[in-house]
Amino acid sequence: MAYTIRQYQTKSGKRYEVRYRKPDGAPTGKRGFRRKMDAEAWGDQHVNAAKRDGSFVDQSAGRTLVSDVYAEWMDSRRPILKPNTIRTDEITWKTHVEPEYAARQIGSITHRELQAFVSGKAEKLAPSTVLKIVGVLKGVCDLAVKNRLIAKAPTDDLALPRREGRRLHRYLTVEQLLAVADEAGRARIQPTDRKALVLVLGLCGLRWGEMCGLRVEDVDYGRRRIHVRRNVTRIGSEWSETSPKSHEMRDVPMPSIVGEALLPVLAGKGPSDWVFRDHLGRPPRNQSAAGAKSNRTWFVSACRRAGVEPLPPHDLRHTAASIAVHAGANIKALQRMLGHKSAAMTLDVYADLFDSDLDDVARTIDAAVQVASQDVGKMWAQVDAAHVRSV
Repeated sequence: MAYTIRQYQTKSGKRYEVRYRKPDGAPTGKRGFRRKMDAEAWGDQHVNAAKRDGSFVDQSAGRTLVSDVYAEWMDSRRPILKPNTIRTDEITWKTHVEPEYAARQIGSITHRELQAFVSGKAEKLAPSTVLKIVGVLKGVCDLAVKNRLIAKAPTDDLALPRREGRRLHRYLTVEQLLAVADEAGRARIQPTDRKALVLVLGLCGLRWGEMCGLRVEDVDYGRRRIHVRRNVTRIGSEWSETSPKSHEMRDVPMPSIVGEALLPVLAGKGPSDWVFRDHLGRPPRNQSAAGAKSNRTWFVSACRRAGVEPLPPHDLRHTAASIAVHAGANIKALQRMLGHKSAAMTLDVYADLFDSDLDDVARTIDAAVQVASQDVGKMWAQVDAAHVRSV
């Protein structure tokens, strides 16, 4: 037996205490049982069984504040995750979780109250925001379980809102893309850079941060490739250089029109110089298509002059995928070009680009059925002829 039962006297009569040792060897106890059999039942359930299966948790450990567990969770992730991921979690914590749970003891939080908290947030916030909140809470609670502060995470099996359906992609035609690029090339500031930027996004499929991370040495005219090696993003008021999304460094094909547009942009720069920087030497600021009527940013203005409904620059990446598919690129080549972790992911994201493949399947099946039907007809004709001859 991993515990002992001790009887003691109180003003209300005799009581029983379960005495046992914590995993670190320190003695402790659970008092207040009116009957010895109740103390033994508690000891069997909370001490013996827990020690056997390795789930033993000292009740005093649950008094640890949620804010302390959160701080340890974040410190363990900072060296591993990208700064923008850390910043998103910090904002989520400060805005939504800290006011409600920072001063709470981790062992006092129940699944029931968390469900009510999450459901209340779902009534006011977008599903994506609610899922970020739950992600922070789950990270904290899971760490508490690993550190044996609590036996089970109260975030397990929460009912969560469905994530919003993926926004329908918008694809420009080649003619529309070239028209936008030409209009960007008529901008008052950095016209040459902006034209090349649009073509790099719309024909090579780079993300905005990957475009900002290009150095002159990454443009390989000998192999007609652009080497995507880094990602530059804005974190608050600072800029951060990291690896590309999902750490997928890759080489993408560089069409001749992109190479020609980049020549004047690269002129006079050294191998380690950035390809794209604004007139103040900073990474180009991402463009928003919001507030179309009042929006006067250079990219939206170029779209308007080209007669194209303004769209977010990220949609140029979708345009690059569309142009590649219609040019005959296979799914594996498209995956490598876009930096997806798998071809399955590429198919999930761009399933609509392969609708024509379904039409091809239908035509192939129709042709196979027609041939089979003709063969069957010939076979029966031969059988009938043979039967007539035998008669």
